[in-house]
Amino acid sequence: MKKEQVWNIPEVRVIRKLRKELLRWFAKNKRDYSWRETSDRYRVLIAELMLRRTKADQAAKVYSKFIEKYPDVKSLYYASMDDINEITYSLGLHWRRDSFVGIARESMESYGGKIPGEREDLKKFPGVGDYVAGAVLSLASNKKEWIVDSNVVRVFKRYFGLKTTKEGRRDKHVIALAKAYIECENPKSANLALIDFAALVCTPRKPIHEQCPLREKCHYYAELKRAPKNK
Repeated sequence: MKKEQVWNIPEVRVIRKLRKELLRWFAKNKRDYSWRETSDRYRVLIAELMLRRTKADQAAKVYSKFIEKYPDVKSLYYASMDDINEITYSLGLHWRRDSFVGIARESMESYGGKIPGEREDLKKFPGVGDYVAGAVLSLASNKKEWIVDSNVVRVFKRYFGLKTTKEGRRDKHVIALAKAYIECENPKSANLALIDFAALVCTPRKPIHEQCPLREKCHYYAELKRAPKNK
């Protein structure tokens, strides 16, 4: 049997430093979306499903139309598949349409039309995994709920010089780091700062180093500086 690789996470003071810098950056650069201004778990859940593999600005246009027509679980429960498809078609990934219907059904039949406030209960809903569940509870209820997707992994990996498997979002030490990261007074802002920073600065292919407040402590940036330049 292959022995599982064990990696340690950074010290708390180092994690705290990262969070402090990201929150300072976020205060000036945060993106404004309506699902970030509500404590309604249903509305945040709909938004998070729309955001999967979709840019936020594209999802925002569809989200507004969707919530206007289906402002709560009950209205979505009685919706027709054709009407839902008419609104969400432009997003692609049409499996989400089935998730919306399944969520309304599960909510009405198991939770009295409510969206539950616990991670494991949310993960019983179709299309909802750890990331979406954590995001819903963090954004809607300001709970200390961790979130890890490929974007979060990228920031952690670059800044701390972490070693990860190919499926880094499932690595225990990455999840442990995400849990340590949100141990603060405002986990919602901490998570949103991480999300926005990954989207606007620490991008996959061409990170914007000149706008990065983390570069002086970033392992990835240090490696780039040490790398020999092409003549």
